[in-house]
Amino acid sequence: MICDFSILRELRKQHQYSIADLSERSGVSASVISKLERNQTKGEIDTLFRLARVFGLTVSDFISLAENRISHQVKAESYLSGDFRINRVDYGNMRVMYANAPAGAELATPELHRDDYELCWVLEGKIRFSLPDETHILTVGDSIQFDALLLHNYHVLEDCRMLIIHLKKGKRF
Repeated sequence: MICDFSILRELRKQHQYSIADLSERSGVSASVISKLERNQTKGEIDTLFRLARVFGLTVSDFISLAENRISHQVKAESYLSGDFRINRVDYGNMRVMYANAPAGAELATPELHRDDYELCWVLEGKIRFSLPDETHILTVGDSIQFDALLLHNYHVLEDCRMLIIHLKKGKRF
């Protein structure tokens, strides 16, 4: 695992702490903090725990910030699902789909889902959206979120454009 602890400097500055302030609040020496910020040492778990606690983070959240310092770029995949034209990007914790469909199009058997929440946001047009015991009419600006494992149906009432987002339940917010 490669960690970039320069995030510590950013967190410290966001909270307007000097190295001495952070040292006093965490009980970690100023020299260790300085070395961590410059990636000249690897932090012991107790050190990382003490620093994370100052910022209201768990040690795993702090390490996650240090692990994920680079951006992730992917190319969209385009495909048809029934009459729905979909452009999709996939990341570890989410899938985002930009969909276009003409009036009359129906997606009654959406692709299999992981254990996700699904959000549909209508950007243009009008759809009838159905769950086992509910039906909703969604127009421009409307959105709905639900457990994606439930059977659901999209029926396009007017040509539409929408965003459909699958968000893993473990990473909801």
